[in-house]
Amino acid sequence: MNGFLLHGLEIVIGIALLFGGGELFVAGSVALSLLLGIPQIVIGLTVVSLGTSAPELFVSLMSTFQGDDGIAVSNVVGSNIFNVLVVLGMSALVMPLRVKSRLVRRDVPLLLGVSMAVWGMASGGRLTWQAGIALLVAMVMNVIWEMRTAGENPDEAAEIDDNERSTAPVALIKLAGGLLLLVGGSQLLVKGAIGAATGLGVSQTLIGLTIVAAGTSMPELVTSLVAAYRGKADLAIGNVVGSNLLNQLVILGFCATFSGEGGLVVDPVIVQRDLPIMVLTTLACLPIFWTEGVISRMEGGILVVLYGAYLVEQLIPNIAPTYSDEFRLLALVLLLPAVLIFLAWQVVAWRQQRPVG
Repeated sequence: MNGFLLHGLEIVIGIALLFGGGELFVAGSVALSLLLGIPQIVIGLTVVSLGTSAPELFVSLMSTFQGDDGIAVSNVVGSNIFNVLVVLGMSALVMPLRVKSRLVRRDVPLLLGVSMAVWGMASGGRLTWQAGIALLVAMVMNVIWEMRTAGENPDEAAEIDDNERSTAPVALIKLAGGLLLLVGGSQLLVKGAIGAATGLGVSQTLIGLTIVAAGTSMPELVTSLVAAYRGKADLAIGNVVGSNLLNQLVILGFCATFSGEGGLVVDPVIVQRDLPIMVLTTLACLPIFWTEGVISRMEGGILVVLYGAYLVEQLIPNIAPTYSDEFRLLALVLLLPAVLIFLAWQVVAWRQQRPVG
């Protein structure tokens, strides 16, 4: 079989295994959490989000252990961008999302702060093991905070279906089975991605930002689409916010901690282009959520189109390098003003809806 086709097949099978493993991991995690009596809202924001982020975790950890820091970091950054622009955007296209949850309005500013902190930590071209430990400590503090405030709004608790309840042995079997699939799938995906990058002559960073990031974000996409279709807007949005938060605190935290004295190498392109885009996409959510209104289909469509533009900007230098500068000029002249107008419009709408006095 042609080498490139073989690597493509490895990527597809790896994504399928990750998807199945993520489903089993989520089911086992939720069942075990219910048995232990963990509040449902904490399950939604931590366990379920961690379950849907498990593919990113295993792919990035495997890449770190194999010395492929480019895929480890770009997978997290690319997944976060994909989650906001595609997962949230497509969920709004399926069903306009009404934002009511106090929890979401609290966690989005937290996510923005964490994203800016990660950008600052990585600005020197490395995430040190000290930075990794700091991120993990922040994660522990966030989980404690979630558990302490879980009872403040009992009406906002995530709805758990009776089918998700299970016995301890069944829950542990699901966890173990999901873990095996995640490990196998992540190894296959990383191997295929590295082989494809080498065969195409493109960087591992680009493969991580596009193919790997989209593949490992499939659990988040499916979870949020189903939640949107069932009218559970808070679950659809909370899944994106929770996953993006865990991607940075847990995945980058573990990868940086296990990277050794040299730290986790961050590609200068990610520091200069992709991390700022990740922060800006998070910032773009704030005016939408603050309105306590609806994320309309038009707004969802705009988010998806922006990801399309981001993807084209990634691929053009490799597919049609002669048009790279022209596309960047077009983005600067048309896309950037359009995004700024959109954000300004959202801020004005928010100010008009604020109570007087």
